[in-house]
Amino acid sequence: MPVPNLALFHPLEFVGFYVSPLVLWAGLAVIPYTLVHLLLSRFNLYRFVWHRSLFNLGLYVLMVGALVAFGTGIWL
Repeated sequence: MPVPNLALFHPLEFVGFYVSPLVLWAGLAVIPYTLVHLLLSRFNLYRFVWHRSLFNLGLYVLMVGALVAFGTGIWL
């Protein structure tokens, strides 16, 4: 597995403010997180989860990590 190039994480300027790319990745991660959350709720799969809030936090962190890992070379 190749080592990610950390030079790709340049700060972005938005209306005169510098914004970390991680903020943008976290905002984009809301979309797949919401879809997975709705699927888990719709099919009642949360009954297998012991601590729902902790599971949701872990799921969101995984979504952010996946977007950063797979999207770094394409979007930034």
